[in-house]
Amino acid sequence: MSTPREPDPVKLFVSVIAADRDRLAEVVRALAATSGDPDFVSEVLPFEYTDYYTTEMGAGLIRRFVTFERLIRPEELPAVKLCTNALEERFAEGGARRVNIDPGYLARQHLILATGKGYSHRPYIGRGIYADLTLEYRKETFRPLEWTYPDYRAERTIAMLNALRRRYVIQLKEAKG
Repeated sequence: MSTPREPDPVKLFVSVIAADRDRLAEVVRALAATSGDPDFVSEVLPFEYTDYYTTEMGAGLIRRFVTFERLIRPEELPAVKLCTNALEERFAEGGARRVNIDPGYLARQHLILATGKGYSHRPYIGRGIYADLTLEYRKETFRPLEWTYPDYRAERTIAMLNALRRRYVIQLKEAKG
Protein backbone atom coordinates (compact mmCIF):
# COMPACT_ATOMS: atom_id res chain seq x y z
CA MET A 1 0.00 0.00 0.00
CA SER A 2 1.30 3.43 -0.87
CA THR A 3 1.36 6.18 1.71
CA PRO A 4 -0.47 9.31 0.56
CA ARG A 5 1.63 12.47 0.65
CA GLU A 6 1.37 15.98 -0.69
CA PRO A 7 2.89 16.58 -4.14
CA ASP A 8 5.72 19.05 -4.61
CA PRO A 9 4.67 22.57 -5.53
CA VAL A 10 4.83 23.24 -9.26
CA LYS A 11 5.92 26.07 -11.56
CA LEU A 12 3.07 28.14 -12.99
CA PHE A 13 3.52 28.40 -16.75
CA VAL A 14 1.45 30.57 -19.12
CA SER A 15 1.34 30.98 -22.88
CA VAL A 16 -0.01 34.32 -24.09
CA ILE A 17 -0.95 34.86 -27.74
CA ALA A 18 -1.99 38.26 -29.14
CA ALA A 19 -1.78 40.31 -32.30
CA ASP A 20 0.57 42.99 -30.96
CA ARG A 21 3.39 43.57 -28.48
CA ASP A 22 1.51 46.17 -26.44
CA ARG A 23 -1.33 43.74 -25.77
CA LEU A 24 1.15 41.03 -24.78
CA ALA A 25 2.78 43.43 -22.33
CA GLU A 26 -0.61 44.41 -20.85
CA VAL A 27 -1.51 40.76 -20.29
CA VAL A 28 1.84 39.95 -18.67
CA ARG A 29 1.31 42.88 -16.27
CA ALA A 30 -2.23 41.70 -15.50
CA LEU A 31 -0.94 38.17 -14.87
CA ALA A 32 1.71 39.55 -12.51
CA ALA A 33 -1.02 41.34 -10.56
CA THR A 34 -2.79 38.03 -9.92
CA SER A 35 0.07 35.48 -9.88
CA GLY A 36 3.05 37.46 -8.61
CA ASP A 37 6.27 38.49 -10.27
CA PRO A 38 7.29 36.63 -13.40
CA ASP A 39 10.73 35.02 -13.21
CA PHE A 40 10.84 34.29 -16.93
CA VAL A 41 9.29 36.04 -19.92
CA SER A 42 10.29 34.63 -23.29
CA GLU A 43 11.21 36.72 -26.24
CA VAL A 44 8.33 37.56 -28.56
CA LEU A 45 7.82 34.55 -30.80
CA PRO A 46 5.80 34.24 -33.99
CA PHE A 47 2.75 31.99 -33.58
CA GLU A 48 2.76 30.11 -36.86
CA TYR A 49 1.61 26.63 -35.98
CA THR A 50 -2.09 27.02 -36.71
CA ASP A 51 -4.58 29.58 -37.99
CA TYR A 52 -7.10 28.47 -35.35
CA TYR A 53 -7.19 31.94 -33.73
CA THR A 54 -6.95 34.05 -36.90
CA THR A 55 -10.70 34.58 -37.43
CA GLU A 56 -11.18 35.79 -33.88
CA MET A 57 -7.87 37.52 -33.15
CA GLY A 58 -6.46 38.45 -36.54
CA ALA A 59 -3.38 37.41 -38.51
CA GLY A 60 0.28 37.73 -37.59
CA LEU A 61 -0.17 36.53 -34.04
CA ILE A 62 2.73 36.55 -31.60
CA ARG A 63 3.37 34.79 -28.33
CA ARG A 64 5.26 34.95 -25.08
CA PHE A 65 5.73 32.23 -22.50
CA VAL A 66 5.81 33.31 -18.87
CA THR A 67 6.63 31.57 -15.59
CA PHE A 68 6.26 32.98 -12.11
CA GLU A 69 8.54 33.12 -9.12
CA ARG A 70 5.96 31.80 -6.65
CA LEU A 71 5.40 28.04 -6.87
CA ILE A 72 1.78 26.89 -6.72
CA ARG A 73 -0.01 23.74 -5.56
CA PRO A 74 -1.10 21.58 -8.53
CA GLU A 75 -4.70 21.72 -7.32
CA GLU A 76 -4.69 25.51 -7.85
CA LEU A 77 -4.69 25.06 -11.64
CA PRO A 78 -8.50 25.21 -12.11
CA ALA A 79 -8.63 28.55 -10.25
CA VAL A 80 -5.75 29.86 -12.38
CA LYS A 81 -7.56 28.82 -15.58
CA LEU A 82 -10.76 30.55 -14.47
CA CYS A 83 -8.71 33.68 -13.72
CA THR A 84 -7.07 33.64 -17.17
CA ASN A 85 -10.48 33.07 -18.79
CA ALA A 86 -11.68 36.22 -17.00
CA LEU A 87 -8.62 38.09 -18.31
CA GLU A 88 -9.41 36.95 -21.86
CA GLU A 89 -12.92 38.36 -21.43
CA ARG A 90 -11.54 41.61 -20.01
CA PHE A 91 -9.36 42.10 -23.10
CA ALA A 92 -12.12 41.04 -25.55
CA GLU A 93 -13.53 43.55 -28.02
CA GLY A 94 -16.96 43.23 -29.60
CA GLY A 95 -17.33 39.75 -28.13
CA ALA A 96 -14.13 38.48 -29.79
CA ARG A 97 -11.02 37.52 -27.88
CA ARG A 98 -7.98 39.64 -28.51
CA VAL A 99 -5.70 37.41 -26.43
CA ASN A 100 -5.44 33.71 -25.79
CA ILE A 101 -4.05 32.79 -22.39
CA ASP A 102 -3.23 29.15 -21.70
CA PRO A 103 -2.02 28.40 -18.18
CA GLY A 104 -0.46 25.21 -16.97
CA TYR A 105 2.31 24.02 -14.77
CA LEU A 106 5.71 22.52 -15.07
CA ALA A 107 6.61 19.72 -12.66
CA ARG A 108 9.57 17.38 -12.50
CA GLN A 109 7.61 14.70 -14.38
CA HIS A 110 5.56 16.62 -16.93
CA LEU A 111 4.05 19.76 -18.38
CA ILE A 112 0.32 20.09 -17.79
CA LEU A 113 -1.91 22.64 -19.54
CA ALA A 114 -5.38 23.57 -18.31
CA THR A 115 -8.30 23.41 -20.71
CA GLY A 116 -12.06 23.63 -20.65
CA LYS A 117 -12.34 20.75 -23.12
CA GLY A 118 -12.36 17.18 -21.88
CA TYR A 119 -10.90 14.32 -23.88
CA SER A 120 -9.53 10.83 -23.28
CA HIS A 121 -6.13 12.19 -22.21
CA ARG A 122 -7.60 15.11 -20.25
CA PRO A 123 -8.83 14.08 -16.81
CA TYR A 124 -11.24 16.37 -14.99
CA ILE A 125 -9.60 18.41 -12.22
CA GLY A 126 -12.56 20.43 -10.99
CA ARG A 127 -14.51 23.66 -11.59
CA GLY A 128 -15.15 22.75 -15.25
CA ILE A 129 -11.44 22.42 -16.03
CA TYR A 130 -9.42 19.48 -17.40
CA ALA A 131 -5.69 18.75 -17.27
CA ASP A 132 -3.93 18.14 -20.59
CA LEU A 133 -0.79 16.05 -20.17
CA THR A 134 1.15 17.89 -22.88
CA LEU A 135 4.72 16.66 -22.35
CA GLU A 136 6.32 14.01 -20.19
CA TYR A 137 9.84 14.32 -18.79
CA ARG A 138 11.85 11.18 -19.43
CA LYS A 139 15.53 10.46 -20.09
CA GLU A 140 16.66 14.02 -19.34
CA THR A 141 14.21 15.86 -21.62
CA PHE A 142 10.58 16.71 -22.18
CA ARG A 143 9.00 14.43 -24.74
CA PRO A 144 5.79 14.92 -26.73
CA LEU A 145 2.90 12.50 -26.67
CA GLU A 146 0.74 11.55 -29.63
CA TRP A 147 -1.72 14.39 -28.85
CA THR A 148 0.85 17.11 -28.13
CA TYR A 149 0.24 20.29 -30.15
CA PRO A 150 2.92 21.04 -32.79
CA ASP A 151 4.11 24.20 -31.03
CA TYR A 152 4.90 22.22 -27.88
CA ARG A 153 6.70 19.56 -29.96
CA ALA A 154 9.08 22.12 -31.46
CA GLU A 155 12.75 21.70 -30.51
CA ARG A 156 12.95 25.36 -29.54
CA THR A 157 10.01 25.04 -27.14
CA ILE A 158 11.33 21.83 -25.60
CA ALA A 159 14.79 23.39 -25.11
CA MET A 160 13.17 26.36 -23.35
CA LEU A 161 11.08 24.05 -21.16
CA ASN A 162 14.11 21.92 -20.26
CA ALA A 163 15.93 25.08 -19.13
CA LEU A 164 12.88 26.20 -17.13
CA ARG A 165 12.69 22.77 -15.52
CA ARG A 166 16.35 22.98 -14.45
CA ARG A 167 15.63 26.33 -12.77
CA TYR A 168 12.48 24.94 -11.17
CA VAL A 169 14.36 21.94 -9.71
CA ILE A 170 16.92 24.30 -8.14
CA GLN A 171 14.11 26.48 -6.81
CA LEU A 172 12.37 23.42 -5.38
CA LYS A 173 15.56 22.27 -3.62
CA GLU A 174 16.05 25.75 -2.15
CA ALA A 175 12.44 25.81 -0.95
CA LYS A 176 12.89 22.47 0.81
CA GLY A 177 16.08 23.72 2.45
